[in-house]
Amino acid sequence: MEDISVNMTEVRHVFSLKNKLSRVLWAFISFFLFRPFSPRLFRKWRIFLLRCFGAKIGSSCTVHSSVKIWAPWNLEVGDFTCIGPAVDCYNQGKIVIGSNATISQKAYLCASTHDFTDTNHTLVLKPITIMDRAWIAADAFVGPGVTIGEGAVVGARAAVYKNVQNWTVVGGNPAVFIKDRKILK
Repeated sequence: MEDISVNMTEVRHVFSLKNKLSRVLWAFISFFLFRPFSPRLFRKWRIFLLRCFGAKIGSSCTVHSSVKIWAPWNLEVGDFTCIGPAVDCYNQGKIVIGSNATISQKAYLCASTHDFTDTNHTLVLKPITIMDRAWIAADAFVGPGVTIGEGAVVGARAAVYKNVQNWTVVGGNPAVFIKDRKILK
């Protein structure tokens, strides 16, 4: 299997006043203007709001109204990607999702952790990258600093703590290789 390591550096972080105020404003906008508009009819409205808060979102994407996004300015999404119902993007660090990807319902993407060897328990940002045509199935967890390879599938309820190779299927907790993904049609 090829190594798909992406040059993502971890960053020790303390949030600025501007960041904190932006999150308060986003929480208000999200609660009153993003989440209440659930029909698919309002898909473009939600994309518009996310872009207003700095998210980079490609064309023809779907972000369901029940999605939780901690910081839209740390979210980058390619074209024709779907972020399903009740997905939690805990993106203190950056989360990049490629084109034609699917993040299924109740998936949890966590782009930060804490340095447990530090007495101050310092926050460490570790970006997540989900490449083109990947699928994160229902209720899966993708941990800090993980890269999900192109065309990879993370099985339902899997917990991913290490990079997933291109065109493979992983599952379990911790996630392990199950088989190569082959497109038959």
